[in-house]
Amino acid sequence: MTTSQHQPVSLDVRTRSRVLDISFADGSSFSLPFEYLRVYSPSAEVRGHGQGQETLQTGKRLVGITGVEPVGHYAIRPLFDDGHDSGIYTWDYLYKLGQEQQSLWAAYLQKLQEAGYEGDSGRDAAMQPKGGGCATRH
Repeated sequence: MTTSQHQPVSLDVRTRSRVLDISFADGSSFSLPFEYLRVYSPSAEVRGHGQGQETLQTGKRLVGITGVEPVGHYAIRPLFDDGHDSGIYTWDYLYKLGQEQQSLWAAYLQKLQEAGYEGDSGRDAAMQPKGGGCATRH
């Protein structure tokens, strides 16, 4: 059984404003935008299987959450409307995302800029497939 240092006392998915509001027993509370949660998904699809294997997420500005499933008593699994549903967000990870939101968001925007996206364009751009895209028949 996994134990968490941080226990939530409330969790509210706000679909119109696209934020997950979460409050913890220590009095901390955070509003985590869906886009932020999606680009920092703890899934292997996003994080890879080790350092340097992360996949930069783009085009997630308007991502929604269609549902949230509990995972035991220690986590949730959001169901994103772009089909992503493999991230398991522990209470400790959600707390970390809340505590470090400003610096993590700045790091994400920096990575978009380093990847050649101007301004907020990477937040709207569809993710480019690896390997040069799809073939076209003539």
